[in-house]
Amino acid sequence: MEKKVKNVFVEGAINPSFIAESITHHQHKTQIGAHDIFLGQVRADKIDGKTVGAIEYTAYEEMANQKFHEIRESAFDQYDLTCMHIYHSLGKVPVGELCLFVFVSSPHRKTAFDAIRYVVEEIKAKVPVFGKEIFEDDSYQWKVNT
Repeated sequence: MEKKVKNVFVEGAINPSFIAESITHHQHKTQIGAHDIFLGQVRADKIDGKTVGAIEYTAYEEMANQKFHEIRESAFDQYDLTCMHIYHSLGKVPVGELCLFVFVSSPHRKTAFDAIRYVVEEIKAKVPVFGKEIFEDDSYQWKVNT
């Protein structure tokens, strides 16, 4: 059965209370022995004497959601996961705020650790999400993922 492609995007920064609520919803899932979470946060990088004040994220959403879906399904094929959630910001996210939330659950911790690393690295390498680094003087440059 083909699984439905989910929309992973949220407008603006990801609220920490949303993350706490997501964790809370897993208390009744008694086959889970481990969770691992990755939180991407916007940094105040200094580039050529300028400081980043925010990143504005854009994406071709249909294509990006399809890539997120493929990564998710690949992770479930490779790892013994109970569940996974991925959320990514669109729009302007100020420094210090969260822009990526990946949450995996598994019966065992090593699997959760390995899976989260795989998922985050795949997202950074393959998902067409674009970040415009906006400097404090309102100039900008396009971010390159490393």
